[in-house]
Amino acid sequence: MARLRTERQQRFQAGRRAEAFAALWLRLKGYAILARNFRHGTGEVDLLARRGQVLAAVEVKWRPDLERAALALTSRQKYRIQRAASVFWAQLPDHQRVALRFDAVLLAPWRLPYHIQDAWRPEP
Repeated sequence: MARLRTERQQRFQAGRRAEAFAALWLRLKGYAILARNFRHGTGEVDLLARRGQVLAAVEVKWRPDLERAALALTSRQKYRIQRAASVFWAQLPDHQRVALRFDAVLLAPWRLPYHIQDAWRPEP
């Protein structure tokens, strides 16, 4: 039991490090990080970043290779991200002028982050 808990804690910490690295990468690309791990209801967004008139809801995936990272983003996760991001977007004072976009940052060891802008479109 202790081993399982330790592995879970290690995965959690690895995820936090990946999110911090992705946030740094986005800042270097000119984004302002508005929130990390924003939760609302049953949804969560890893990063909410703004550049110009675009608010990007960013899902961060860390896997042994970029292909597995891309495949790890499920339709259920996308839906939950969309719900939480919509709440955050509606709280912005100028939300009518800001476009909401869904991005992904994929991370793998010894590789530069791969930022996919407009990684998916919201489902109705």
